[in-house]
Amino acid sequence: MPLPASPALFRNLRLPVIAAPMFIVSGPELVIAQCKAGIVGSFPALNARPSSQLDEWLHRISEELAAYDRLHPEAPSAPSAVNLIVHRTNSRLQEDLALCEKHKVPLIITSLGAQSEVNAAVHGWGGVVLHDVIDNGFAHKAIDKGADGLIAVAAGAGGHAGVQSPFALIQEIRAWFSGPLALSGAIASGSSVLAAQAMGADFAYIGSAWIATEEANAAPGYKQAITENGAADIIYSNLFTGVHGNYLRPSIVAAGFDPGHLPQGDPSRMDFGSGGNSAAKAWKDIWGAGQGIGAIGEVVSVATRVAQLRAEYQQAQRELAARTGPAPAANA
Repeated sequence: MPLPASPALFRNLRLPVIAAPMFIVSGPELVIAQCKAGIVGSFPALNARPSSQLDEWLHRISEELAAYDRLHPEAPSAPSAVNLIVHRTNSRLQEDLALCEKHKVPLIITSLGAQSEVNAAVHGWGGVVLHDVIDNGFAHKAIDKGADGLIAVAAGAGGHAGVQSPFALIQEIRAWFSGPLALSGAIASGSSVLAAQAMGADFAYIGSAWIATEEANAAPGYKQAITENGAADIIYSNLFTGVHGNYLRPSIVAAGFDPGHLPQGDPSRMDFGSGGNSAAKAWKDIWGAGQGIGAIGEVVSVATRVAQLRAEYQQAQRELAARTGPAPAANA
């Protein structure tokens, strides 16, 4: 499918989807399955503990996808990506960046503060950088510092989400930026993928739908909760890591908190688990999820979920064409 605003890196996609990296949940099994199914698979570098494990994971992903491509030259795997937290609290950043350079990771997703030095390093080995942003101001900063593309994290996204409408966020970014752009926020169906493109995004950035898959590194109860809850069960709070994010109400209750009366977190003590401390514990017990989970009804394999999304995407295209008819003539 044509993606004129995107680099050749994405040519093997069978659906315009980037799987979001999820703390704890995303590991080699999930990433490999996503890439084989024809979407970008990704994981946070911080999921590999200790840092030396990141070397093992990257080697495994590279080797398994290369073997798959040799057997399936007609439908090669999509690229894989690593998410780097570039915030100053991440003491592993330089070590993880060096391992990504060693393995020539084709796509780096940066979060929580853009850094020119990181972007330059990725470009040095021929990689592409997408930076996630929650507003237009952060988008400008990311591109000014050398990011190749953006991930617009709108209201309703799982994990650390923004609060702006996807319509507002996309139209402001597209007013000045024509490069690769992904949209995140409550996208869990093929029709939503098409809607993201209609708004001006190149890709849909999907997270929560992959939690309820066989390959996800998530507890059975977490996977089941994704299938049993909806948008009304998502709570927005900064208590757990110091940054606002969306979490499943049942997990908050199970941890002994009152979802209706959560205290404010302390942004000055932001913790993203780089040392395996309180953030890791929070994400283990307090389950992140986006508002789109109402579309997820069962736990299935990644291949099945991608096939479902693709069928829904194609059906949405047909239905849209039937409703709108042919485009009017230029002089009409």
